[in-house]
Amino acid sequence: MTTIFENIKRPLLIAGPCSAETEVQVLETATRLSNTGKIDLFRAGIWKPRTRPGSFEGIGARGLPWLQRVKEETGLPVCTEVANASHVEMCLEFGIDVLWIGARTTVNPFTVQEIADALKGIDIPIMIKNPINPDLALWLGGVERLRNVGLKQIAAIHRGFSFSGEKIFRNRPQWQIAIDFRQEMPDVAMINDPSHICGRRDLLLSVAQKAMDLNYDGLMLESHISPDEAWSDAAQQITPEVYGELIEALVLRKETFDNPQVLTVFEQLRKQIDLIDDEMIHILASRMKISREIGQYKKDNNVTILQNSRWKEILDKFLLKGSQHELSEEFVTRFIKAIHDESISQQEKVMGDDRVI
Repeated sequence: MTTIFENIKRPLLIAGPCSAETEVQVLETATRLSNTGKIDLFRAGIWKPRTRPGSFEGIGARGLPWLQRVKEETGLPVCTEVANASHVEMCLEFGIDVLWIGARTTVNPFTVQEIADALKGIDIPIMIKNPINPDLALWLGGVERLRNVGLKQIAAIHRGFSFSGEKIFRNRPQWQIAIDFRQEMPDVAMINDPSHICGRRDLLLSVAQKAMDLNYDGLMLESHISPDEAWSDAAQQITPEVYGELIEALVLRKETFDNPQVLTVFEQLRKQIDLIDDEMIHILASRMKISREIGQYKKDNNVTILQNSRWKEILDKFLLKGSQHELSEEFVTRFIKAIHDESISQQEKVMGDDRVI
């Protein structure tokens, strides 16, 4: 297990129940997952931090011997979530192979530091989920705290972000944040958690496939022998057999082109994109120059910067044009809002101390 993240056989496949409920349930799930031949690491939560009291919060330390039996009977390495130093100590005592830090723990730097300090001088793989809210710095900071105590085998888990207006996913994926993480820390393995992103079974394959298309290093999926009867997160769990079918259905992409002729065409297309990108910068710069001129007129005539009717007119126009060119409403909204925000910023500079907001 000392090289689990260093020499990843892409994809690293992690599966198991959201919660360890009984010894029979854990062992049967592990055995059936092992029989699929498509699992590298067995997961099960024994401490479950829940949003509201009264929910099932895990069976606790008595589940650790169950994970030991999984190792003995299936040969699979095992992992579980830790939320404080005492959890770490118990897992080490029972020979748990890999630990992970959950989203609710990642949000608290003091707790992450406590876990890191408990692992100082111990060579064990550890995974850290993104925080509940879309805070890239907090996620990166968690990895830095682990690195600072000498841990080297670290992976990040992208499980999506809480968003009150989300209608499709349990946690909005916000793929760009995970992409930004990988740019900041390209040597840290990135695992996708479709179960917590989706919150429902019917979307799991599409999210898992997107992760593979984006060159993620692995997947973590929740599997239960009787998903509808699971004590936690029932709607997002699948049977081991369905899990095996899902993994079998994935299309694994290559990182490079084998055909030199195809590569040549591909590079030509990239050069076209580079030229368009350059032109976009020039166009945006020209637009901001005009925005500054408008800002000067507003300043001279004591007119407010933000005019809601004009903003609504611009947004509606772009959404209509975007739909005509098969651009998603979400993308167009984010794009034009970024331009609008920069225009306001440019005009604020012109207004100086005399600005009226």
